[in-house]
Amino acid sequence: MSPFRLQRLTTPSPTVSFAARIASVVLALLTAALGIALAGMDPLALGAKVIRSTFGSSFGLEDLCLLFSPLIYCGLAVAVGLRIGVWNIGAEGQFNLGAFAASGVALFIPGPPTLLLPLMALAGMAGGALWILIPTLARAYADVSELITTLLMNFVALLLLYYVATGPWLDPSGMALATTARLPVAVPELWGIVHWGLPVGILLALALAGAFAFSRCGYEVRIGGSNPGAARYAGMPVRRHLITVMLLSGALAGLGGMMEVAGTVHRLQGGISNNFGYLGIMVAVLARAAPLGVVATALLMAVILNGGIILQPQGLTTHTVLAVTGLILFYAAIGDEAARYRLVRSSAKGE
Repeated sequence: MSPFRLQRLTTPSPTVSFAARIASVVLALLTAALGIALAGMDPLALGAKVIRSTFGSSFGLEDLCLLFSPLIYCGLAVAVGLRIGVWNIGAEGQFNLGAFAASGVALFIPGPPTLLLPLMALAGMAGGALWILIPTLARAYADVSELITTLLMNFVALLLLYYVATGPWLDPSGMALATTARLPVAVPELWGIVHWGLPVGILLALALAGAFAFSRCGYEVRIGGSNPGAARYAGMPVRRHLITVMLLSGALAGLGGMMEVAGTVHRLQGGISNNFGYLGIMVAVLARAAPLGVVATALLMAVILNGGIILQPQGLTTHTVLAVTGLILFYAAIGDEAARYRLVRSSAKGE
């Protein structure tokens, strides 16, 4: 009989969980490197090329930051929902609606940038919140799974964007196909082509981390997410917090859409989200729904995405990048489960 046995823990150690996250990333990269090597390529040379191209020039760093920014907003959108036990799979659609609403303000309301930019930000947040409103009410009052409703709303949002970008809002000058005219106002640039959307996203992560850690509302949201029955028994307004958090989740994704259309793309077009909403799910899961963790995992995901773009001329497609991100999530799920066990010495009597 073995002198040791596995003991399942109710709550895994934060240190072990963090180590499992790091291990999941390393294992995913090693697996991808093995696949690349079997395809006849040199993974070390390709990895060195990615590092040089990303961090060795201002151009590479600017491209990295342009990917980093929307991943923060979408990651935060999913993460705040997870805090109360909600899976917002619709950040993609809310991101698109935020871009749509902000573009409508920029294209059809005249005014100076100092007035229009705040209006665009409010419109973007309102668009994202509106797009999650039906799933929110369905979950809060009818206990309808938000997994299905938020996911289905993504396709409606995408079709709406394609419709307006190729129809009513099509660039009248004919200079561009399937997009609106260039927006007359833009988010100011911070460094090169990197705009203020990036530091604003980081500040939002800091603010959310503080709110969840030190405010009464944040405490009640955490309790409501981990044990709704106990929260209701203690008199906490679980339904009200659920509605507030879900609307906040949509607003964050919508604000990300506003920053993308007004800071990076400068035109509304179909596919403007570039799957940032779906990638935000992975960012939030890897961060364990911690707002500050979202910043770190969003940066990691931006490096991987940028690496995929850099290596496309070498014959690697975007599917390779998606495979790497999928491997990270796969290994993270295994690591999460493994972190709940520890090896302990068997008692003398029992075994």
